[in-house]
Amino acid sequence: MDIARTIALMAMVVFHFTRDLEFFRLIPPGTTLTGFWAPFARLTAGSFLFLSGVSMVVAHGREVRLGSWGKRLATIATAAMFVTLVTYAALPDHFIYFGILHALAVAGLFGIALRKAPAWSLMGAVALVVLIDTAFARSLDLSPRWAWTGLSRNVPPTVDFIPIVPWLAPYLAGMAFAKAVPPGKLEPNWPNFVQAARLAWPGQHSLTFYLVHQPVLVAMVWLISLVSS
Repeated sequence: MDIARTIALMAMVVFHFTRDLEFFRLIPPGTTLTGFWAPFARLTAGSFLFLSGVSMVVAHGREVRLGSWGKRLATIATAAMFVTLVTYAALPDHFIYFGILHALAVAGLFGIALRKAPAWSLMGAVALVVLIDTAFARSLDLSPRWAWTGLSRNVPPTVDFIPIVPWLAPYLAGMAFAKAVPPGKLEPNWPNFVQAARLAWPGQHSLTFYLVHQPVLVAMVWLISLVSS
């Protein structure tokens, strides 16, 4: 699981580095919105939610540890608020009001409520979310304050937007996957333990990595822009 998170983090770094190059006009505007980059971004965000759904079942499938679950939820929610405040200060017209951390926090509430659901019913919930997305996504004339649901057509501009519809689907799919696959199958038999531990380390600190990586990338790209100008 930690190695899978590391892979997702590396994909995120690649995408954000490319977006930062675009922001500093070192590559053509709109690059990350078209071609290869658009599905790459969706796959990366979906992988975080999928792995979070798997983790929910692995950690709380048999018995809910409310203390650890509540602590993690509070940590993610606090980090989400921090991202909102920082991006509002830096980009008040495009701040992140519901990004990946906000989605993970809300998905965690669904996860704890559905923790006892069997895999087939969770996949039914995935189908329901996809159906709602197909029928109503960005189509209802709701207030912008409901943009986070994914149903409103009134979506304020933002640099990162992961609404509940359709992004709850990969989270529930991860839960279903974890329930369908025997626990032992989720852990591969790594021949080189040291190498596996190194690969797992970023994934074990994924939240810290997420919060730190973008300031580092922005500083790097800023320096590149100075050198190339």
